[in-house]
Amino acid sequence: MRMAVTALATSVLITVAHPPGSCEEGMMSSSELSTRDTTQTPMFPVFIATFTEHRAGLDHIRLMVESLRAFGGKLHQAPVRVYLPPTLIPLDGKAEKSFRELSVDFRVSQAPDDALRFPFSRKVFAAAQAEGEAEGHATTLVYLDEDTIILDEPTGFELTSGTLAYRPVMHQNIGSVYDAPLDEFWERVYEKLEVPPRAVFPMPTVADGKVLRPYFNAGLLVVNPEAGLLRQWAKDFPVLYRDSVFVDWCRADKFKAIFLHQAALSATILCTVSRDSMTLLPDGYNYPVFFDEMFVANRPFDSLEGVITTRHEGYFQNPAPDWSERLKGPPDRIAWLKAHLGTP
Repeated sequence: MRMAVTALATSVLITVAHPPGSCEEGMMSSSELSTRDTTQTPMFPVFIATFTEHRAGLDHIRLMVESLRAFGGKLHQAPVRVYLPPTLIPLDGKAEKSFRELSVDFRVSQAPDDALRFPFSRKVFAAAQAEGEAEGHATTLVYLDEDTIILDEPTGFELTSGTLAYRPVMHQNIGSVYDAPLDEFWERVYEKLEVPPRAVFPMPTVADGKVLRPYFNAGLLVVNPEAGLLRQWAKDFPVLYRDSVFVDWCRADKFKAIFLHQAALSATILCTVSRDSMTLLPDGYNYPVFFDEMFVANRPFDSLEGVITTRHEGYFQNPAPDWSERLKGPPDRIAWLKAHLGTP
């Protein structure tokens, strides 16, 4: 089994840093650069990292951090790092102040120019950077999509053993059905990234109940940063998006283009993490609230009972007027959502 590549920790951390294999560093003014001596940085049990490439995503991230501080239990003060492309720096004064009050740390992250034609590609390289910066300073790195809200103490964010804790994808999308022959897309993914057949196992989706070959959700990854899994993802992803066959397939099928990064992640995990080093997080993590109202699902997702973290997929940008009456679960959590989402 291929071993993930790790990077040496450095004693001085540059806040404007670049992930392994990234494009040339952009010129930054002296006011945009800062250094921090990390030789005395304590070892934290958990670092939380996230990324956005849109200004609207900053509002989602603020909500995520507010929910962590309110409901995170013993992890409520976990360090949070937000990775942004250079185009979102600097923040405006109001945003900077609100995040400073939440003790949020920002990093600039860049991706190779040829990756940018593929959606979500920046996220891959931000994840690699986050993992490299967490190594030596945190026992666990939790990488979350920006639309995550934390509603109870996320004890699953602390890896007590192994390399990875994960959730499956919500629905099949471009996933490969476990009992069906590999299609040409997944056959080439497995071939290019050298996935051993013995590593493949059945994985049911969350929302439509399809049983797929392993298809991991890139919106919630709990990793041991020493293992270098996310940095390996950033090495493997270009193998696919620079392949002329994948380029043609992605040009013809937008869903292959959108989810190529997640296909690469799934192959990376199968190549670098043994099955006994993976932990499937309970259903209360990455719960897709009201997912059935936006996408394909075989059941409603309208209850927060037992939910630890939820994903809203932008639902609350234009929610149903009576969403709070229809949503089941702890009244205090529903009231908190109403107050913080600014919706009826």
